[in-house]
Amino acid sequence: MENKTITVQTIVHASIEKVWAYWNEPEHITHWAFASDDWEAPRAENDLRTGGTFSTRMQAKDGSAGFDFGGTYTDVKENELIEYEFGGRHARVEFVKVPEGVKIIETFEMEHENPEEMQRGGWQSILDNFRKYAENQ
Repeated sequence: MENKTITVQTIVHASIEKVWAYWNEPEHITHWAFASDDWEAPRAENDLRTGGTFSTRMQAKDGSAGFDFGGTYTDVKENELIEYEFGGRHARVEFVKVPEGVKIIETFEMEHENPEEMQRGGWQSILDNFRKYAENQ
């Protein structure tokens, strides 16, 4: 059985080079890789290449909850595409130049513990957090 996918997207008003760097460099990831202001990402590691791995620690600021989000890259095309496997699921992130900046289209396979809208909302919140960070630095 194939997993159902969810797609979230945004447009970042910045250059493709800046968007790519801020998405992938650990010193930037720690500033945006969480869904709400009461969470944080205190550490990130990223070996951005096909076959490379990544890991980002996401946790509540009060220490009440947290997890490591990580996986293995299956395809990386600079300034264009990142695909990866995580926890038995697949995700694809496309970076498309548009007149306003860069459109990021993120598609991921759903997990089965949480409702679809909760998953969509969480991933969209992280994407929106990235947009705000990248546009304001």
